[in-house]
Amino acid sequence: MPLLVATGNLGKLAEFRALLEDIPILSPRDAGLDLHVAETGTTFYDNALLKAQAHASASGMISVADDSGLEVDALDGRPGVRSARYGGAGLDDAGRYQHLLDELAGVPTALRTARFHCCLVVADADGRTATTAGSCEGRILDEAEGDGGFGYDPVFFVPAYGRGMATLSRAEKGAVSHRGHALRALRPVLLETFPNLLRTD
Repeated sequence: MPLLVATGNLGKLAEFRALLEDIPILSPRDAGLDLHVAETGTTFYDNALLKAQAHASASGMISVADDSGLEVDALDGRPGVRSARYGGAGLDDAGRYQHLLDELAGVPTALRTARFHCCLVVADADGRTATTAGSCEGRILDEAEGDGGFGYDPVFFVPAYGRGMATLSRAEKGAVSHRGHALRALRPVLLETFPNLLRTD
């Protein structure tokens, strides 16, 4: 039984496929869906739940959604749940992280601490749900570095590697990223809550 991943973000889909490699993964487009779920929640969990339940209801499939974002201590946790909409409508990834750098202009390195946070929620059409979460601690660079990854990766410094997240290979990023931690925690939860998903007989 495939798992429907409720995102059109190709970078996220690649991470799901890499870290859940023995589970067939479908995107909403693969399943013939084009849902636009309003992210009206005040927490990452709220928004992930809304998306997972909407896709499960529309498809009849077990669906997983994530809500994730960047929390910057010097900005009182912003952009947080508004990470994908930070700086206003019309900005692309580069525009959003440049807006972040502009807001942090003059803030010293020691005060640029931040973390990526990811919440995953799995739901089925019968109302069962399960959730996991993961975080990645780091800090915001003074300028963009590297051309890999997506979102805020180019301005996020990873202490474990001593360099920016956008310079990491997919395997390196998967080992330390917020989504990597949440996805590794997801497997036992899937086995317990949705055993049919991983049945191999």
